[in-house]
Amino acid sequence: MSIEKSAARDSVRVFNKHLLNPAVLRLAGRKHFYASAIHHTGRRSGRPYVTPVTAFRVTDGFVVPLPYGAHTDWLRNLQVEQHGSIRFHGETFPISSPVVVASATASAELPPRQRKIMRRLGFHDFVHLNTTERADDPKETTSAQ
Repeated sequence: MSIEKSAARDSVRVFNKHLLNPAVLRLAGRKHFYASAIHHTGRRSGRPYVTPVTAFRVTDGFVVPLPYGAHTDWLRNLQVEQHGSIRFHGETFPISSPVVVASATASAELPPRQRKIMRRLGFHDFVHLNTTERADDPKETTSAQ
């Protein structure tokens, strides 16, 4: 990658992190909004963070494109903690075991329209996040009688 492309991408990343993301977070994860919200814990600070992402629901979890590569803070935090949650279309799901996958692997799980969009945007890296149950579902308890 050329220096110009890298510098441009870093400029967009900084703009998004400080200006766009705080605005998007107001709606991220809501029922009819495109962006989801990943809740994670800082690997050094231990502070809770929320990051807006575009996520696609797949059979065993979610696929999230990584337009800035696999070295983003939110992904590194998830990789260290191995768990977090995602607010997706008004529902919260626990996520675990983040695995960075190539576009060919992720594309196989995406619907054709999203696959085409991701290819046109030139996304090469994705993360697969596993989930087993919704975090906002009440746990059923049984009592021994």
